Amino acid sequence: MDDNCPDHSVISRFRTEMTKRKVYDKLLKEINKQLVKHGILVKQGILLDASVVDTLRKPKGKTEYEVVIDREEESQEEQEPQPQQENRSKLVKKEKSGVDKEARWVKKRGRLHYGYKQHTATNEEGLVLALITTPANESDTKHVEDVLDKIDTENYKSIKADKGYKSENNDKVVKEKKLRNHILHKAKKNKKLTRREIEFNKLISKTRYKVERTFGTIKKQFGGGVARYIGLEKMHTQHLMQAIAYNLYRSPGIIVSCCEKQTVK
Repeated sequence: MDDNCPDHSVISRFRTEMTKRKVYDKLLKEINKQLVKHGILVKQGILLDASVVDTLRKPKGKTEYEVVIDREEESQEEQEPQPQQENRSKLVKKEKSGVDKEARWVKKRGRLHYGYKQHTATNEEGLVLALITTPANESDTKHVEDVLDKIDTENYKSIKADKGYKSENNDKVVKEKKLRNHILHKAKKNKKLTRREIEFNKLISKTRYKVERTFGTIKKQFGGGVARYIGLEKMHTQHLMQAIAYNLYRSPGIIVSCCEKQTVK
């Protein structure tokens, strides 16, 4: 009681209690409401992407189990899709103990990762609107609706995402949310992209990249990309705390930018 500030165990217990009560999702939403009120978070379009977060508590040893191969990023040129890619797997070694058992293996761009995946929606400035956390082997395509359900999409105009999110079900979800569908077009077997679809992809990509900038800044400034905790719930807390920190970190710069534009006018 005589200490000037709580020690690490007090902070840890407080964070655990906040996690159990699912407070961090509400906290991100409340902070975003205040950013909207002050004109910092502008409701334009929604950008959607996912990022893999590695944990150091990965398997080693002799036990074998399945690894899912994640979708590969395609170039802007037309390519034939590989529909069976996500279902392919290989066997790797697993450690008997000391492993984060809720994390999973995924192979992305030829590299193996063991950990979690952060599915994130931002506005067109890259400010985080909402996110969900899954094991790393969960497909990005399956969680579009889960992320959008956390956002009041009524005042947003569109959704932008890379071609890995293109599917009939996601097109249906976007339509139900009354958003313009700006998910990049993907070539199909024996059917190349039209010139118009290629130009559409190039135009959308000029804005869509900003969600990747968000991931990069969180990784650089707030230690993102590496799991600090064990278990799905606590990792979701980590992602939310980093999202809150990122939004507050970006806010002063957005205010200054808006003031400069008003001065010029």
